[in-house]
Amino acid sequence: MNQTKKPAYGGQAVVEGVMFGGKKQTVTAIRRNDDSLEYFYLEKNSPAWVKTIKRIPFIRGIVSLVESSALGSKHLTFATDRYDEDPNAPQEKKIEQKESKLAMWLGVAVIGVLSFIFAKFVMTLIPVFLAQFFRFLVPGDVGQVILESFFKLLLLLGYIFAVSQTPIIKRVFQYHGSEHKVINCYENDLPLTVENVQKQSRLHYRCGSSFILFTVIVGMFIYFLVPTDPLWLRVVDRILLIPVVLGVAFEVLQLTNKCRNIPVLRYLGYPGLWLQLLTTKEPDDKQVEVAIASFNELLRIEREGIPEKEEKLPNLELLE
Repeated sequence: MNQTKKPAYGGQAVVEGVMFGGKKQTVTAIRRNDDSLEYFYLEKNSPAWVKTIKRIPFIRGIVSLVESSALGSKHLTFATDRYDEDPNAPQEKKIEQKESKLAMWLGVAVIGVLSFIFAKFVMTLIPVFLAQFFRFLVPGDVGQVILESFFKLLLLLGYIFAVSQTPIIKRVFQYHGSEHKVINCYENDLPLTVENVQKQSRLHYRCGSSFILFTVIVGMFIYFLVPTDPLWLRVVDRILLIPVVLGVAFEVLQLTNKCRNIPVLRYLGYPGLWLQLLTTKEPDDKQVEVAIASFNELLRIEREGIPEKEEKLPNLELLE
């Protein structure tokens, strides 16, 4: 088996479904509440200058993050809008469904804003103030940075654990696990059947969860290079260094993926895999079926192209 010759596919869990993306195409499969599968297609049409920047180390990570977030949000919008809509419902019922979705989207918007504030300010600034509060116990710069990173990790784990207790996020984490299992099955050169996929690990070295954890670890080493006093300068440094931390963390993620089959060096990626124990859950067979269908459809449209008309396609037969 030579995994290096295989294309590197990525994915994302969405509401009741999975998105997979290749070099030029992305596709999402979701299971509707009538048990049918529906697909959403989106081509990657990056401008030439973006493709050029994505070849520059340390900068490409930020560009890739923005690009994947933009694509992922469109797939997530499709999944959230379509999965619970009954295609056989009378017109009056469909109107009620649209109204309920408006309320839901208001909630999604609020959650999105709160998540942004949490990620950019809570995760960046609160650890600074907490570490500063304990400066009388840990006065040195090195100790302050380590303490700050400890609080940041604690907040990250606490946040993930808290949101994972909600029913809808639990199911999304199950689809996240099914996404990893399908990619692992594909990379291990096994036929994509439910049985084969379920035997795979739900963890993967290229996961975005690993990237999040690496930002904490990488940030700690970068912060060693700047002063922690006075407090205002420390806060400004943390905000200005966000792009630097993201860029370096992306390169670390790529490195751990390349080293995953090398003895000893494979352990570099283990912290990210440990975090995935929280962000992924074991999926059931029906969730795995959706992930397989999504991946099979991606392989098909890479060969044949996206259908001219977006319509609900019949369930794909699983590869034998």
